[in-house]
Amino acid sequence: MSDERALAPGARIGIVGGGQLGRMLALAAARLGLSCHVYTSGEGEPAIEVAAKATVAPYDDESALARFAAGVDVVTYEFENIPAATAEFLNKIKPVRPSPRVLALTQDRLVEKDFVSGLGIGVAAYARVDDPGALARAVARIGRPSILKTRRFGYDGKGQTLLKEGSDLAVSFRSLGGQLSILEGFVPFKAEVSVVAARGLDGEFLAWDVGENVHDNHILDTTTVPAHIPEDLARRAADMTKRIAEALDYVGVLAVEMFVVDGPDGLGLLVNEIAPRVHNSGHWTLDGAVTSQFEQHIRAVCGFPLGATRAHGPVVMRNLIGDDIDSWRDLLRQRGACLHIYGKSEARPGRKMGHVTFLKT
Repeated sequence: MSDERALAPGARIGIVGGGQLGRMLALAAARLGLSCHVYTSGEGEPAIEVAAKATVAPYDDESALARFAAGVDVVTYEFENIPAATAEFLNKIKPVRPSPRVLALTQDRLVEKDFVSGLGIGVAAYARVDDPGALARAVARIGRPSILKTRRFGYDGKGQTLLKEGSDLAVSFRSLGGQLSILEGFVPFKAEVSVVAARGLDGEFLAWDVGENVHDNHILDTTTVPAHIPEDLARRAADMTKRIAEALDYVGVLAVEMFVVDGPDGLGLLVNEIAPRVHNSGHWTLDGAVTSQFEQHIRAVCGFPLGATRAHGPVVMRNLIGDDIDSWRDLLRQRGACLHIYGKSEARPGRKMGHVTFLKT
């Protein structure tokens, strides 16, 4: 039986955010006979080049937002740092998927940690930090090394600082602008992994193989699929992700980043972060799986049947950061290398310019 909320080919999807994730979502939508209208606050964003229509306006411009929403059938977002109020406003006009509630929850690290731990899923030790005094009390309980993070708007290592023995706590708190923060215990992990999965309008849940992630200077460097972990641990990771998605009544693709740790009963998992969107560690699916994470997200938010998540074989995805993009010609010569260039005008240190997927057959 079809869902009356489901769309059909010919519909238009509104994407809030104009980065490379929006670009790849728009390209995936076109394959399914759908068009996209991108709403972004910046000129020249990568998604604008491939979308049927674009609006460039501030995220708090309600007149522009209303016009945008009136011209689309469903709204989604390609990054989680848009104001929650923007999603709430749009949701009054057209359905926003994933829901504004999900966006608000994942924008606050403390709220997210409380939510995950409330499901009985393990996370690193953590404590609320509102001022230097609270930081001192948190350190006394959690110890060092530990990581002080702003509760909101941090990514790729931004908005955090490592507290070591001898670190001046007052200085560390001020280094983050004195913002409301969270202290997290340092996790001596054996590996970092992520589960990228999708949940449809009808509640169907499908996950791709678990990916093993390696970071360089806090930015994802490579994702290897399948991860080098036991099969039972991979199943547990997928089950944890499903529990999170169902508790959120989630619609769309999400990623759950986890630490693999030694536990009293063998290897265990601690959830580090939820990303309510398509995710960098899922880029390998563009070339390495039956259905890419981008097509799957479009399917989910439109109420289409979800696609198979089976991998074609072992895969390694590598990000191209800054000047790495200059190697594009050599990468195109390599057999089994699938290159994706995001169309950004300037290569800067730390900026994601593209990625390459190496398929092993």
